[in-house]
Amino acid sequence: MSVTPNQVLEAAQAAIPLLPSTTELTASSWEPGDPMPGADSPAVVTTLSSEESLQVCLVASSIIAEALEGAEGMTQTQALLPALQAAASSLGTGVMEDTTEGTVDDLLNSEDWTKVTLVADGTVEGWLAVRPAPAAPKSAPAEEAKAAPEGPITQSTATPEQRAESMKLLYDVEMTLTAEIGRTKLAVHDVLDLSPGSVIELDRSAGSAADVMVNGRLIARGEIVVVDEEYGIRITEIVSLADQQNQSQS
Repeated sequence: MSVTPNQVLEAAQAAIPLLPSTTELTASSWEPGDPMPGADSPAVVTTLSSEESLQVCLVASSIIAEALEGAEGMTQTQALLPALQAAASSLGTGVMEDTTEGTVDDLLNSEDWTKVTLVADGTVEGWLAVRPAPAAPKSAPAEEAKAAPEGPITQSTATPEQRAESMKLLYDVEMTLTAEIGRTKLAVHDVLDLSPGSVIELDRSAGSAADVMVNGRLIARGEIVVVDEEYGIRITEIVSLADQQNQSQS
């Protein structure tokens, strides 16, 4: 099964909200000449088994590794597994198996990977790569029946208990949450003319809900409040997964 760069980009966008990063990440198609991960970067790879199997590799750099330090006793595979599951689920129905840690040289030293970079503040901080899974030697029918998994382990088919268990792995990891009250577009000359006292009109009316974002993904909406002389957000709506996917595609 071949995958397109757009499919891998969508898989990376699905993984970003579940990555233990302290800064906002965005996904960008990898181009020749773009940075590649260092040899010591944490990396996990899984096989998405179906009629045409895929291998999915998630590589994190130092900024994500630093975030993992807040989750005491957690391995990098455990910490990156929810994001890896979300990426694999985005690529189609299948059974996730053989999820392992590896070195970057072992995992990405091949030209058949379709790669996407994960960028924070203009710096590449992670990579997602997908390729057709190497053909495995056929085993005896009895062995195949014995080894057959009970069902697909994906975000879309997992039970609520399975998803909750995966998310527990990230409970102690800090993630960056931002609130956005509106946007606007300005010509370059208008930006250069800004001075103290300038007023910029945003694309929302007064009293509209603010967007609550995690790693650039809309997760909720709420109203601005003041708590002990500091701004806060009172959540009024939790954005559904379907709405999140529609927003990422728009």
